[in-house]
Amino acid sequence: MSATRLYLVRHGRASAGWDTSIDPELDALGREQSIQLAQHLAPLGPMQVVSSPLTRCQQTAGPLCKAWNTTAQICHEVAEIPSPEGVPISERVEWLRSAMSGTWESLGSRYTKFRDDLVNFVRQITQDTVVVSHFVAINAIIGSIESSDRLVLHRLDNCSVTIVERHTDGKLKLVEVGREADTLIR
Repeated sequence: MSATRLYLVRHGRASAGWDTSIDPELDALGREQSIQLAQHLAPLGPMQVVSSPLTRCQQTAGPLCKAWNTTAQICHEVAEIPSPEGVPISERVEWLRSAMSGTWESLGSRYTKFRDDLVNFVRQITQDTVVVSHFVAINAIIGSIESSDRLVLHRLDNCSVTIVERHTDGKLKLVEVGREADTLIR
């Protein structure tokens, strides 16, 4: 049996930053990016679509789901890295920038559990699937494949597609890193 292909998609550009909105929608560019993504991936399917519960991911998955006449499965396991407890929304970007320069271990058990749950969830997917998720979450999957504890290994652009193979034993292999950009965390 051949390996399962997982297409890890970073959501399109959001209408607000991490320090101003907990769950922003896509902005006009993000909506256009999601349409272009659907045009790019549509010939590969239909296949299962999994999305983070956050609006920007569901909206990114929307045009592809429409093309395949399917509905995205909403999974908390592929959600955004959780905000630290006690940090006001206005200080989240500063916290995230600092966290992104470090390691999962340095963030503590709440974050290593988030990473481990995410990676274990992805390892359980047994059919070709598009997973619409987030910058840090996709980096966590790449890090597990590359045996790296760093939060950020690649600066994945909005609507970039990282391709991973999942073998029958659950082992993941990185096939292709998605398009990178000078990502602005806003």
